[in-house]
Amino acid sequence: MSIIELKVPVIGESVTEVTLSSWLKEDGAIVELDEIICEFESDKATVEVPAEKAGKLIWVAQEDDDISIDGVYAKIDTSYAGGGDDSSDAAPEEKAPKQEEKKETPKQDQPQKEDSYAAGHPSPTAQKLMQENNLQASDVKATGKDGRITQEDVQQAIDNKGSQKAAEKPAQKEAPKQEKVAPAKAQKSVNMDMPAGFSRSTRTEKMSRMRRTIATRLVSAKNTTAMLTTFNEVDLTEVMALRKKYQEKFVEKYGIKLGFMSLFSKACAKVLMEMPDVNAQIAEDGKTLIFHDYADISIAISTPTGLVVPPVKNVESMNFAQIEASIKALAVKARDGKLTLEEMQGGTFTITNGGVFGSMMSTPIINEPQSAILGMHTIQQRPMAVNGEVKIRPMMYLALSYDHRVIDGSTSVTFLVKVKQLLEDPITLLMDL
Repeated sequence: MSIIELKVPVIGESVTEVTLSSWLKEDGAIVELDEIICEFESDKATVEVPAEKAGKLIWVAQEDDDISIDGVYAKIDTSYAGGGDDSSDAAPEEKAPKQEEKKETPKQDQPQKEDSYAAGHPSPTAQKLMQENNLQASDVKATGKDGRITQEDVQQAIDNKGSQKAAEKPAQKEAPKQEKVAPAKAQKSVNMDMPAGFSRSTRTEKMSRMRRTIATRLVSAKNTTAMLTTFNEVDLTEVMALRKKYQEKFVEKYGIKLGFMSLFSKACAKVLMEMPDVNAQIAEDGKTLIFHDYADISIAISTPTGLVVPPVKNVESMNFAQIEASIKALAVKARDGKLTLEEMQGGTFTITNGGVFGSMMSTPIINEPQSAILGMHTIQQRPMAVNGEVKIRPMMYLALSYDHRVIDGSTSVTFLVKVKQLLEDPITLLMDL
């Protein structure tokens, strides 16, 4: 018997521990070289791990276990290499008849894929979505590899469930008269009995590694930085007029819509190049400042497993179409759980848009080791005094949270005013004035 140990590989420079999010092969399964056997979740990404050798898989760690880098999570018995049958310990000569049987009845071999351990198991993203919508594996039709449940499968099940509820509503309204048999008695029972669905039960669920990392970093930012927030408001009349006037031509030429994020990102990048203090960060020694001659702007993206902030690099040198395409590509990868570690690293400044969820005002927390973050909010039509007249304008509150150890109050206010001026007169942004 020859057994080798499988150890957690180095996933990134700052990653010291991972969580075994799911096994894709059952304990004792025969696996081939480079066949994907499990998924690791780090604080930055989910990584699929292949088998280093062919043979019989022996679990060492269980799902949801935390394992340090270079820790053993499984073993492989290579003496089973080439066996191809999970339950077979027979000698080679005993397997010969089975191969002949496969030739005679090829149709019986096809369902074996359905018996894969992956069958009926959701990916981490799909599992999160199922929990949020109270779905079981039996409620979802799996279309992924080896019968695995994908995020798209869960979304389809949610849509189907909504359609069924909509179809059931008319049937419930057909017989309202049946409820009027004893109205007084019914009213009395409602008052005396506990309401239907009333519950005081609780449940415990382990936090995902990403959620734990987010919690740790946010607490660290609050405890270690001298964080303050300054506010302003911006009139988006000209920005909205610009988008309305050129949107069709923009889409026709670039194949993507001109959104608010590219305009805000470009405005921030321009001011960051003029005000390097806002684009700086404190070095690890705590005694020196690192200044950046480029603007890598991290965009906060909400995913089923938590908030991620992958950076769009060199925004100061990109046009609006390139910025929009980069943000869209990162958002799709983030929601599908396919962001690489390289795509998650870096960033000199962050923009978060709580307005898409209806937030009117907030105080965003700094994304360390950066020194500032801009918070966008919902656009509201409000009466404003314009040249002595009251006019209805599309207004947005802006919030800039900053580390007072790096950025002075006057600097933060000036930065926000400059961004406001560029957005209220976007022609100056387009002409780089």
